[in-house]
Amino acid sequence: MKYSTAVSSSRRKSRKAHFGAHSEARRKIMSANLSKELQARHSVRSMPIRKDDEVMITRGLYKTREGKVTAVYRKKWVVHVERISREKANGATVPVGIPASALCITKLKMDKDRKATLERKARKEKKEEVTMSNVD
Repeated sequence: MKYSTAVSSSRRKSRKAHFGAHSEARRKIMSANLSKELQARHSVRSMPIRKDDEVMITRGLYKTREGKVTAVYRKKWVVHVERISREKANGATVPVGIPASALCITKLKMDKDRKATLERKARKEKKEEVTMSNVD
């Protein structure tokens, strides 16, 4: 059942929009959940990931490893984390790309824009909570 007539439910169009997204749209798509402590403190569930955030890998071969984000590679949809690398056949070490959905942010790099985003999202969460309590 289609809920909104303004949005297509076509798999083909959804994939085209996702993989053809511009850099700023990819920033939002490449969001990661906050840790339970951060969720409780800021009352926000997830944030777009950025360089210098500290993260824990929650899925895959490097599960439970922690480190600082060294690069967010939007073109390839991956995040490079400090000390998560592998050796190539010729002996060179290369960073391993981790999908943003496989990460959990444990420490945020704060600046005024990030703080404003957290406050805005927290207000939105509170508003949704109030509307859900009126459903009964």
